[in-house]
Amino acid sequence: MPRPRIVVVGSSNTDFIIRLERIPKPGETILGGEFLNAAGGKGANQAVAAARAGGAVSFVARVGKDSLGDQALENFVADRIDVSRVIRDARAASGAALIFVARSGENSIAVASGANNNLTPADIRKARPLIERAKVVLMQLETPLDTVQTAARLGAAAGALVILNPAPARTLPGSLLKLVSILTPNESEAELLTGIKITNVASATRAAEKLRKRGVGTVVLTMGAAGALVCDSEGTELVPGIKVKAVDTTAAGDTFNGALAVALAEGQPFRQAVRFANAAAAISVTRVGAQPSAPSRKSVERLLKAR
Repeated sequence: MPRPRIVVVGSSNTDFIIRLERIPKPGETILGGEFLNAAGGKGANQAVAAARAGGAVSFVARVGKDSLGDQALENFVADRIDVSRVIRDARAASGAALIFVARSGENSIAVASGANNNLTPADIRKARPLIERAKVVLMQLETPLDTVQTAARLGAAAGALVILNPAPARTLPGSLLKLVSILTPNESEAELLTGIKITNVASATRAAEKLRKRGVGTVVLTMGAAGALVCDSEGTELVPGIKVKAVDTTAAGDTFNGALAVALAEGQPFRQAVRFANAAAAISVTRVGAQPSAPSRKSVERLLKAR
């Protein structure tokens, strides 16, 4: 089977990570941490996850003309990602993120967006030939909103599945939501978008139904280890997660989205595709780092066969 074409529009960062016993409180210094750096950025994470899950991925992004940008491009090429629309920006540094990871697996992240903030609607329009050949267009919110809207509009016009991962959390206009085939918020993002506090499956269902009433085709509300709640025209169902010992939850959602995009582009039944994405995310939390944690297709299939 040929690899399905997927266009990912979004951010690229380098993550500077410190692993600690716990995340510091404001004004507190904690010694004894372990430092490492890894490739990150929600867009890049999702592009890498999709490529490793079996997709033919084109990435539309901006990186700086600096060593971090050089390394990012080298990494994308190693994962067989098409970088023809990754623009080298002479006006801004490559994006960077500072991440604290606690022993429990929880994390706290601060981002300097850099070149990601300069990704424009014009950049997306130049990528239109790629979008028109894609089965799926996948986006997040670490680039300007008008850029995301342009990608969603072109994707919808081309008949692609338009997947929006509304992260980091922010309010979104109805005009954008109506272009979205599949919205993939986590619990906090769904709460911000709907005003409904997610405490259980019932409240998650109410939030998902409210988002569908605003024009979204399907909502996949990720609920961490519990799994993912699917709400579509066929009804609402919690697709259970796979229990593992979490080491680092950074990019688990990104891995989920990249794997989901591939499974849907391949034509897998929707809930089966969500199970595939759950398995990819479960593997990712057992590893440290964003892109380093994204599993291969073989690893995901091996885990699913073991269930």
